[in-house]
Amino acid sequence: MINRTLIRQKIVQLIYAYYQNSGKNIDTAEKELLFSLAKAYDLYNFMLLLIVSVSRYAYQQVEHKEQMNRVGHIDEEVSHRFADNRFAAQLEINKQLNEFVSTKKKTWNNDLDYIKKLYTDIINSEYYAEYMALEKVTYTDDREVWRKIYKNIIMKDERIDDILEDQSLYWNDDREIVDTFVLKTIKRFTAGSDADQELVPEYKDIDDQNFATRLFRRTILNDEYYRSLISRCVKNWELNRLAYMDIVIMQIAIAELTSFPQIPVSVTINEYVELAKWYSTPKSGKYVNGVIDAVAKMLIKENKLVKPSQE
Repeated sequence: MINRTLIRQKIVQLIYAYYQNSGKNIDTAEKELLFSLAKAYDLYNFMLLLIVSVSRYAYQQVEHKEQMNRVGHIDEEVSHRFADNRFAAQLEINKQLNEFVSTKKKTWNNDLDYIKKLYTDIINSEYYAEYMALEKVTYTDDREVWRKIYKNIIMKDERIDDILEDQSLYWNDDREIVDTFVLKTIKRFTAGSDADQELVPEYKDIDDQNFATRLFRRTILNDEYYRSLISRCVKNWELNRLAYMDIVIMQIAIAELTSFPQIPVSVTINEYVELAKWYSTPKSGKYVNGVIDAVAKMLIKENKLVKPSQE
């Protein structure tokens, strides 16, 4: 789940903080990076747990209505369809998700008011209405209704931001990427999925984990060299007049260019242009694009940079 886009994002944040703190211990800073990435994976599990929590609340509502019917307080037809949703039931018994609950002690139980409001939004939605109107419900229908609810209601719900901020200072920045992996996880489940169904792993492979630590250390340890390369390619503009965040982003981009020859130049440039647009000034994306492209061409011309043949 922790992909290279998220890794780059975290490294930009933490290296900026590292320099702002006058270069604290690099080992401590690296531990903070890995901790921050691990928190992103916690958020992934926490958002999956939200589906389980809403489903449990739905079951409680059905039970309550049936009790009210039995004592004659209401006369209302009660459907178990949503409360007994098979996809949500699979999540509830999933071993990996339950291990997360057991080890991290995370729960939505302290946010029951939000669960109630979210449930109300769900049952008043077109996705719920379409699902409940089906004559016969297949497993695919059960899974698909939750995919639609997550994509169109939960992902757009800004009320969650305050809850996440209370849980962890890291989480709001990670939510957009994490949400995409929750949707991918929903699609991975099948009618035959049992408690052993694998969720998205924390890292795709050891290479991604090594990518994080190597890029982080290379950026800091070679910062003077990378800044000298930037200075050589910045025309009519002193380095100290550039936006500080732009310099940080360009340093990391050059560290990636020179440390990971298997990554095409265009991929690196595109990734850091997007980060510049997000973290720096409105004009930063275009500027970072020009400088990093110039650095890459200069290093290739000087035979100091070898990239894949497609480049």
